[in-house]
Amino acid sequence: MKANRRLFILALFAFSILSLALQPARAHGEDPHIVVLTVDGPIIPAMKDYLERGMEHAVRNSATLIVIEMNTPGGDLGSTISIVELIRASVIPVVVYVTPNGAIAGSAGAIITMAAHASAMAPETAIGASTPISGTGENLDSDARAKGINATQALIRPFVERRGEEALALANAMIAEAKAVTAQEALDAGLIDFIAINVEELLSLLDGFTLETSVGPMELILIGPEIDPVEMTSIERLLFILTDPNIAFLLIAIGIQAVLIEISSPGGWVAGFIGVICLTLATYGLGVLPVNWFGIIFIITAFVLFILDIKAPTHGALTTAGVASFIVGALVLFNSPGTPDFQRVSVPLVIVVGVTIGLLFFIILVYALRALRVPVSMGAETFAGKIGTVKSWDEASGQVQLESELWSAESVSESEKISKGDKVEVVEVSGIRLKVKKK
Repeated sequence: MKANRRLFILALFAFSILSLALQPARAHGEDPHIVVLTVDGPIIPAMKDYLERGMEHAVRNSATLIVIEMNTPGGDLGSTISIVELIRASVIPVVVYVTPNGAIAGSAGAIITMAAHASAMAPETAIGASTPISGTGENLDSDARAKGINATQALIRPFVERRGEEALALANAMIAEAKAVTAQEALDAGLIDFIAINVEELLSLLDGFTLETSVGPMELILIGPEIDPVEMTSIERLLFILTDPNIAFLLIAIGIQAVLIEISSPGGWVAGFIGVICLTLATYGLGVLPVNWFGIIFIITAFVLFILDIKAPTHGALTTAGVASFIVGALVLFNSPGTPDFQRVSVPLVIVVGVTIGLLFFIILVYALRALRVPVSMGAETFAGKIGTVKSWDEASGQVQLESELWSAESVSESEKISKGDKVEVVEVSGIRLKVKKK
């Protein structure tokens, strides 16, 4: 009897241990620490670096949960894959929350949302349109498109298939057909977990929710959470701003003009320094943006035409051609067919800057032509027609007082008789000798 009793107690103990082992881990603490990161803009290397730093911050501070607030039209595939890898390798659960109202998780943003351990959207938001495009922003040809679609669908399949067939079909349609849906449609299909008005409501919905992480199932206990927002650093923000096509365009325009000013007027350093800095910063943006480098040729040609018009007697024709070349070059550089709208330069901005630069060079041209027509007001060339007084004279030559200077002079006519004290008129200047005639 005692032996059976001992076996029963031992079996009960083993069953309790096994039950505890099979239960999901519970992410909790006295004050759950919630790290909030904000993705507001395109997915680019600078954004990837910011998210990586934010997730490292969460690990150092033993965070309970990472919430990524997202509003993005898309981005480059390389940065997207790196962010997906960061999320899937994270030992801390990551929730992507598409917010605020009117926001979108477009293209790359939709893929990142699908890769999160849990996902939510604010009302009146959208998700989808994830068809792959080329690195220059253009549509792929049929073979490359098929390969891109298959690769992207394979990337998201492990994250979405656990959500059911309807969610997987919707995710595949987003990639193959560029389909986009509302928050309610995504929730109905099981593609996301919640619709929440704000972060506070999202955390209340996540309290007690079980999700799969790299270390296994985890139940979130989020009573009395401490929210820790992590902002971009100044450097990250600067790098992010430099990928704005309008900023990159302005840096190119200022940089090339400053360098040309330095070349045309060597000796100073300010213009050259500003030009090099602007072009260096613009190069970073151009390295991230999908650009057509052929446009640079038109932009450089435009500034060459501006400079030539100052030196050549074309009276504005080259400046007009330069403005046209500048505008065409900028549009070719940034607005090639297929480039996403959020990575296109503003056409009105290009026209205004082009016309402004053209007017600047035209004003310089007008002043240059006016200077050529102004009579010479200094030097020996100005002496012609002036009246001087003979100080001494010997036959056909002598010395003449002209204003405050004493000049050697000779008569233009050998038969003309000139004496000391006579008034003479300067006909021309030959070297350092005046040619005069009697007044």
